[in-house]
Amino acid sequence: MFKMRGSTYAIWLALGLAASAHAGDTEHARWQREAQAVTITRDDWGIAHVHGKTDADAVFGMAYAQAEDDFNRVETNYLNALGRLAEAEGESALWRDLRMKLFIDPAQLQHDYAQSPDWLKQLMNAWADGLNDYLATHPNVHPRVITHFEPWMALSFSEGSIGGDIERVSLAQLQAFYDGGGPALASVDTPASWAEPSGSNGIAIAPKLTTGGHALLLINPHTSFYFRSELQMSSEQGLDAYGAVTWGQFFIYQGFNQHIGWMHTSTTADNVDQFAETIVHQDGKLFYRYGSALRPVTTRQLSVAYRRADGSMATRSFTVYATHHGPIVRAQNGKWIAEALMNTPLQALQQSWLRTKASDYASYMKVAELKANSSNNTLFADDKGEIAYLHPQFMPRRDDRFDYTKPVDGSDPATDWHGLMPLDELPHVLNPPNGWVMNTNDWPYSAAGAYSPKRADFPRYMDTVGENPRGVHATLLLSKQQGFTLASLITLAFDSYLPEFARQLPILFHDYDALPASDPLKQQLAGQIALLRSWDFRWGIASMPTSLAVFWGDILWDKMDKADNAEGLSVYDRMAETAGAKVRLQALLEASDRLQQDFGSWGTPWGEVNRYQRLTGDIVQPFNDARPSIPVPFTSSRWGSLASFGAHRWPGTKRYYGTSGNSFVAAVEFGPRVHARAITAGGESGHADSPHFNDEAERYTTGNLRQVYFWPDELQGHVERVYHPGG
Repeated sequence: MFKMRGSTYAIWLALGLAASAHAGDTEHARWQREAQAVTITRDDWGIAHVHGKTDADAVFGMAYAQAEDDFNRVETNYLNALGRLAEAEGESALWRDLRMKLFIDPAQLQHDYAQSPDWLKQLMNAWADGLNDYLATHPNVHPRVITHFEPWMALSFSEGSIGGDIERVSLAQLQAFYDGGGPALASVDTPASWAEPSGSNGIAIAPKLTTGGHALLLINPHTSFYFRSELQMSSEQGLDAYGAVTWGQFFIYQGFNQHIGWMHTSTTADNVDQFAETIVHQDGKLFYRYGSALRPVTTRQLSVAYRRADGSMATRSFTVYATHHGPIVRAQNGKWIAEALMNTPLQALQQSWLRTKASDYASYMKVAELKANSSNNTLFADDKGEIAYLHPQFMPRRDDRFDYTKPVDGSDPATDWHGLMPLDELPHVLNPPNGWVMNTNDWPYSAAGAYSPKRADFPRYMDTVGENPRGVHATLLLSKQQGFTLASLITLAFDSYLPEFARQLPILFHDYDALPASDPLKQQLAGQIALLRSWDFRWGIASMPTSLAVFWGDILWDKMDKADNAEGLSVYDRMAETAGAKVRLQALLEASDRLQQDFGSWGTPWGEVNRYQRLTGDIVQPFNDARPSIPVPFTSSRWGSLASFGAHRWPGTKRYYGTSGNSFVAAVEFGPRVHARAITAGGESGHADSPHFNDEAERYTTGNLRQVYFWPDELQGHVERVYHPGG
């Protein structure tokens, strides 16, 4: 082994430190040059309008601006994406990290970065530089784990969806498989009714149905609150996009540019599959059966670091397994289950960026040929007047004989994926005669009313859920309206009708009417039934029937969620068809008792119950009935409300407080100059001491969207600050 004398080692060390310091100086100098090429203009809502000489400069600036607004959320998204969350949050996040590491390999991402086209490398470099410059100029900010961002890290988080494909892998089942019989981590058993349906609404209106003769687009993602930043990014290379950015990413995820707009809704298509592998032990090795042959199971070692309760670090190592179908994520009925999903980060990042610079439907579809969008449907509109509905472009071709909603036999080669489907073989709608397209996270077969794709023309794996109450609601409104304006589209987005209660409550009334006069429930529920009979099925702050109906619906929902479902019915069908009169009526009595207990009367206005509250910048919000809050008129989207507010009781509260639903809402008109109105839940800043922490809350709860300052002349008179990053 080579050895150094002490003096020689000292000289070598000094030279090394000097070289390191010089490298650091060079890095800081580069950041300063990049910062001078960027201008950030904060408007009077605190929203950043970032302009750079090049696209890369704009990326540098928008990464810096996001870090200013909420570095914690930026870092946390990458801790999760890189499988490093347990390094900050401890052993409770260990299985989440292992799940990520099964699919995300830093070495592969670094290889992908090296193979990236130069233009994309420049963007990734600028993204990392913007975040690192922020940390260098804000020494009072202390990252939990990531003290220096590397360009390749951007590839770990490339699509922008809430609840990506990887999250379909059960953590409990993953732990059961890889933990060797160890104790399961503690989990909280929450009622099913507390989980707000994830997803979004998207609507595009053709010029023929608008008073101005311009296409309109509604952008209404339903996510956890504060999940995205709202900003504008532009450059002298033709970039000029506005909208919602998932914290830490460098592309507008849902938004618009001068010519087009795009809205993503979580898809119900089945393009994530599980394969049941037959495992054979032979000569001390593991194989899996594939056709008439045995193939070796791929094994590798993974280490997951985590923070102990005392703050020290520890590591757990795992031997993990995979077949050609994907990583093994659980066991079932003696088989090992492999998970197959889209894992093409390089293509996904390219598609996510390039679509923000598309100028019309044709150029948008050219980008879509990358086929790296797996979790989203898309609603599209442009200034040429074209509108469209698109299905996810990542769609494996499969043998439709098999039910891919359940694990298929991995030993049968016929179950394999056979490449990706061409885009023209997917459900899609372009410029339908009815003049509108929409999606509410349901099937594509009602996307354009009578002009929708036909279910019989496509494999069954194009959809897994059918229609939902929001889809029924949107179709009802769109089918009878003409003369749309930006204002009337916003009004439609906040229409108060709840179609699922219009379906369910008449059944409850029939149950009540059928009770004999001697039944105690006849008297106990007389007032409640009378109140509900008088209701028009519309939510409102002062509406007492809304409170009673929601409490009743939530209780009945939870009962049906726990009931046997051998028929394979939806929860809605079980509530209406198989619950039975006794269960439905008893749920109303329980709802009345809960309202009486918590609020003093079962006739309580909805606004007294349903509240918006933001007390801290914490990712997991605390709630307190004694602290200020704002009434919210709309309900969970579960009942068909297009405007979504997912709320429930919390430890120590009686009131419902929302944490998800309407998060960013925008309505866009594509005239000679694009024009838009928008709102973000709470405010742009994640800092509780910022004036922009909660300055949009009142507007948010009333659907009073503010003007978007897209053009420079619109921004005039609304400027709060202009500066370079670091200034």
